[in-house]
Amino acid sequence: MFTENDLTLFKDRGLTVDLIENQLNAFKQGFPYLKLESAATVGNGIVRLDDAGEKHYTSVWEQYLDADGNILKFVPASGAASRMFKALFSFLDGESEQPNDDFMKAFFAGIHQFAFYEKLNDTVQKAHGCDIDSMIAKGGYKAIVACLLKDMNYGNLPKALLQFHMATDGTVHTALAEHLEEGAQYASNKSGQVNVHFTVSHEHKELFKEEIARIMPEFAKKYGVKYDISMSEQKASTDTIAVNMDNTPFRENGKLLFRPGGHGALIENLNDVDAHVVFIKNIDNVVPGTKRESTILYKKILGGILIETQKRIAGYMELLDGGQYTREQLQDIVNFLEQILTIRHGKEAEMSDAELAAFLRNKLNRPIRVCGVVKNEGEPGGGPYIAYNQDGTASLQILESSQIDKNNAESMKLMNEATHFNPVDLVCYIADYKGKKFDLPKYVDKNTGFISEKSKAGHEIKALELPGLWNGAMSDWNTIFVEVPVSTFNPVKTVNDLLRPAHQM
Repeated sequence: MFTENDLTLFKDRGLTVDLIENQLNAFKQGFPYLKLESAATVGNGIVRLDDAGEKHYTSVWEQYLDADGNILKFVPASGAASRMFKALFSFLDGESEQPNDDFMKAFFAGIHQFAFYEKLNDTVQKAHGCDIDSMIAKGGYKAIVACLLKDMNYGNLPKALLQFHMATDGTVHTALAEHLEEGAQYASNKSGQVNVHFTVSHEHKELFKEEIARIMPEFAKKYGVKYDISMSEQKASTDTIAVNMDNTPFRENGKLLFRPGGHGALIENLNDVDAHVVFIKNIDNVVPGTKRESTILYKKILGGILIETQKRIAGYMELLDGGQYTREQLQDIVNFLEQILTIRHGKEAEMSDAELAAFLRNKLNRPIRVCGVVKNEGEPGGGPYIAYNQDGTASLQILESSQIDKNNAESMKLMNEATHFNPVDLVCYIADYKGKKFDLPKYVDKNTGFISEKSKAGHEIKALELPGLWNGAMSDWNTIFVEVPVSTFNPVKTVNDLLRPAHQM
């Protein structure tokens, strides 16, 4: 099936024939649906805290900061913002010269409220000799949109580099700037060190460096911190082969086509970072400083839950590794798995002490993630469930709707019982109790993934996405779900989302 040129291409990209054949089999066979035990709800896999709990875990986190905790803020930021401007591209390419749908009418009605307004106004003046208001009066709507998408290149830049918010001092903050400021507010340890890592595309790396150099000194001075900012690119070895609709490899001018493997590929980038505690949040889920109080509070709370959980697991691991334990102590660990980590098995009573200790050690000795979840108010995306694993246990998982069998009445019933949504608000512990980093790719469920249909040069093709970073890529992690306020979830999926109150100063 593969030519000598193909084999050379595989080698150059860090791929193997076995890996490619596994991908081709995935296209042919698809991915199995996950079997659900139930939706995770408050009291059944989701923790809801009272005021005392919030104060306790905030204190635990602040003590960890005072102990010079090893912390990193990890921000996937490589994607372009083109989908954010989909409606504007359609308007620009359409026949109508006037905004004739609700989205475009709202865009122009609120145009003065966008943080990028002044920059856009200057761009319009340079290109057309008059300001935005004059252009609107003349019906020059498309010229304004063209200035934004093309002259300012907002249609191709990553979201990280777009002007998102106005600050109280009159400056304009990009999404990247908001993440740097956030880091100083909840992830600065006793030494004043703030570590932030961005995943970036190769073509935008220099622009990231320029923006960081521009804003970092300002925030370092304002908060009295030292930033250590790093970047990485998605590895070519995580790209996946594209196929024709009959599942044979697609070729363009005789050459195989590879596509990025989706955000699940970033498990490799996460595996390379030098930290024990890692906060993960999407680049577009940021708000101005005046609206950030609940975000900072709950970041500290999630961090405190993580640290307390990790310490308890470390104590259990020391007990199990020491070999001097009683059945009662083993039962205490079983209770911890069931009540705190929501890991269910039900066969512990049938095991000998040695068998049970080995089972418990295996379940405890893995990465940990504490995930904020918000009440589902109709946002698209994944949610928290309790799903069965291949070893017969059930545990907490973040599932996308495509992983659930729509033709199975019981699965659909459980899916419809879901009360919460995954806003991608995670804090993780990626080292074992002795401080040795886990090899994170070992905890990926390779039986999960996504197949989608795309087009390339007029041909219909299929693309394969790797198990999602917070889905199958973290399937075998220990997980805790915590209800967080919806005020902490303010994604910018379209440009008009920036007109929402949460994104206005």
